[in-house]
Amino acid sequence: MSSHDPFPRRILPLPIEDYALLGDCHTAALTGRDGTIDWLCLPRFDSPACLAALLGTAEHGHWALHPAEPVLSVQRRYRDDTLILETTFTTQNGEVMLTECMPVEQEHRTLIRRVTAVRGQVHMRCSLRLRFDYGQTIPWVTKLPDGSGLCAIAGPDQVILRSTVPLQGRHLTTEAFFKLKEGQTETFVLQHALSHEPLPSALDTEAALAYTEQWWRNWCAHCTYKGPWREAVLRSLIVLKALTYAPTGGIIAAPTTSLPEDPGGIRNWDYRYCWLRDAALTLSAFISCGYHTEAQAWRNWLHRSIAGEASQIQIMYGLCGERSLREWTVESLPGYHKAAPVRIGNAAADQVQLDIYGIMAHVAQLGRAARLHNRHSAWALQTKVVNWLQHIWRQPDQGIWEVRGGPRQFVHSKVMAWFTFQVSLQDMERYGLPGPKESWTRTRDALHADICKNGFNKNLGSFVQFYGGDTLDAALLLLPRVGFLPYDDPRIQKTIAMIEKNLLRNGFLQRYKTYNNVDGLNSTEGAFLACTFWLADAYALTGRREEAMALFEKLLSLRNDVGLLAEEYDPQNNTQLGNFPQGFSHLALIHTALTLSA
Repeated sequence: MSSHDPFPRRILPLPIEDYALLGDCHTAALTGRDGTIDWLCLPRFDSPACLAALLGTAEHGHWALHPAEPVLSVQRRYRDDTLILETTFTTQNGEVMLTECMPVEQEHRTLIRRVTAVRGQVHMRCSLRLRFDYGQTIPWVTKLPDGSGLCAIAGPDQVILRSTVPLQGRHLTTEAFFKLKEGQTETFVLQHALSHEPLPSALDTEAALAYTEQWWRNWCAHCTYKGPWREAVLRSLIVLKALTYAPTGGIIAAPTTSLPEDPGGIRNWDYRYCWLRDAALTLSAFISCGYHTEAQAWRNWLHRSIAGEASQIQIMYGLCGERSLREWTVESLPGYHKAAPVRIGNAAADQVQLDIYGIMAHVAQLGRAARLHNRHSAWALQTKVVNWLQHIWRQPDQGIWEVRGGPRQFVHSKVMAWFTFQVSLQDMERYGLPGPKESWTRTRDALHADICKNGFNKNLGSFVQFYGGDTLDAALLLLPRVGFLPYDDPRIQKTIAMIEKNLLRNGFLQRYKTYNNVDGLNSTEGAFLACTFWLADAYALTGRREEAMALFEKLLSLRNDVGLLAEEYDPQNNTQLGNFPQGFSHLALIHTALTLSA
């Protein structure tokens, strides 16, 4: 093998769990164990990717920086309490450390990659293939006037790469081959700017790294959770912070699109948006762990996003509250290991999902209890929303799982509609707020009776997925959590038992059975991690603490080497599935840790 060949040379993306997250609270990158960045959107989370090999091949854009000689071992970690990644490559000739970081609070989105020889002498290779518009557009590349690097321009975007080693162009790729001796460091800095703007100034990388490290450490120091799983909880909080769009406080579900929930399948969705469903869990996690500033920003984002006519409230929005999230397909991208289609946008934004009304009411309750700053119109808006729900609660909807097999009378949705009235009435009483108390009380009671009559299957002795059905849904685990019935109610006890019997596979929980095509996709999927955390919660809250602890530790063991979780897990192949890292999974982890710590 020549010294100019990296090891290993690959075309397809790595297993999902082999990636780590880099972020600056504006956008994010996924960098692999082999020192290759395969996903980067600039300048925002939801911008078109300029490195898109994650959803295709190396031809669709990647940035490799690693030894150009056989690698014997790879070890990586985040610096304690930061999002600065350190990857150590060991070769026969020596050892090098790659430090990667997206510095915070910069005028331009920036990525720093610095490689240092720890011992010996190692041949290195850098290969940058920029492809704008999700791998489709080859940019025009020129050298910078001062010779420090290059500028790549295509349409509205320009990307600047400055390097301490000489760069050369070959086969529409920018490359560098260099030798690192012990103690020697070389640095690469990539910056984005709009193409009509001046070139970004050269960055003081030492100062930017030091500032970013201190910024993350200061942020982590506010964490009030001192329980036995502090490391896992703190890493999950860091993920949530990294998924926050700083200018607005909006929090995306994940920084990726179309990573498959079914290997090679069609369950591929764009998660680079903000779901109302995550709002209450996120607010609760931030408040419980001492992050009131983030909780305030998130709730403010929600209020701005849903402002307007109650009938037009959506289940998700863009980073700034954008409502148009039109779904389309990138035909030129083959998908992660050929799992097509690659979807941009999300058609579920137009669905009716009754559970979001309960989420919004719960967010308002949490905010009042935590004494978050309240806009004077908050209760007026809530009143309008609850009154609207009175008109539509009998309608079928697409449910918590955003099914595409047609609307149904989902039990979880009806329970969350009940919860909307329950929570609003509680706050009305507690804070002396005005409103149609008698009318809301009648609707609340009517909902409870309707659910117990139509959502409960007497033959099974259990609540079921939808009215008149005989299938289970992991979302039913949330019924006692929102106070619909207590955990010791025989109907809840039997529902938990039936969920275990029907949805537990290889020790992990599925959301629901996919064979009856309730979601319109007619394909399988992996175990859903958040649901399995909910099962651990149910164990803990029904006195089965040892089982809860064992399941929680099992879930923690699924995190990759730097503590990250995707949306789903394939227990047969021991691989993570779905968009990555997934905020919902990390939220569920935090809440289970809090439940068990209590």
